[in-house]
Amino acid sequence: MRDKVVIVTGASSGIGKALVYELAHQGAKLAIASRNIEELLNIERDLKSLGVSVLPIRTDVTEEQACKELIEQTYIHYGRIDVLINNAGISMRALLEDLDITVLHKVMDVNFWGTVYCTKYALPYLLKTQGSVVGIISIAGFIGLPGRTGYAASKFAVRGFLNTVRIENRKKGLHVLVAAPGFTASNIRKTALNAAGHQQGESPRDEKHMMTAEQCAALVVKGIRKRKREIIMTFVEGKLAVFLSKWLPGLVDKLSYSLMAKEPDSPFK
Repeated sequence: MRDKVVIVTGASSGIGKALVYELAHQGAKLAIASRNIEELLNIERDLKSLGVSVLPIRTDVTEEQACKELIEQTYIHYGRIDVLINNAGISMRALLEDLDITVLHKVMDVNFWGTVYCTKYALPYLLKTQGSVVGIISIAGFIGLPGRTGYAASKFAVRGFLNTVRIENRKKGLHVLVAAPGFTASNIRKTALNAAGHQQGESPRDEKHMMTAEQCAALVVKGIRKRKREIIMTFVEGKLAVFLSKWLPGLVDKLSYSLMAKEPDSPFK
């Protein structure tokens, strides 16, 4: 990844921040995007002290113009773009019958449309370098998670969108990677929206034994280097669950329901 120009959205925390540091360690030149400009500037100061080239750009990926400017500013600054990592995302936790419909719009705007906007405007530059488009989805992009209708729908949509982008550009040298972490220790559950559209504040799950954001980032960067098309992380909640969903979908539905019903303050109770 040395001297590759990489854009990371959702770069101020969680998997995105871990990706930034992993890429920096491997010698990449970075454009880091988030709504949290203060944290981006903290990351910039930290990495510049280590000699890393970093361009922080405040970006709300729900705004098409902001995504266009992110891509253009990166190209103006570095003169090329090699990798786009669509990582920005939010989650939700509520039953469909209980939630305000605006919650679904908010989740789709960040997770799906943010990916569409950034990919659309980065594509001409990535085709020039035969670079990589990456989408950070979730196991929820393969299996419906009860209580997360909008989140699962957005991740299914991103997977379908990027798989189609790959096919459209199969003769142009574009690499497309869809990476699906299992349950990962990050702040996404703390910022997940409840039925009213407010952040729930605390994670309903015990994160001590989950994959770390750093472990996830290392696997994603390895997948970029090897130009893989898909990564499903973790075994039981990842590879095994996706495999079983194809052959024993009823069993996976039952297990998914049971898992979510056992969460503290589960909407099923």
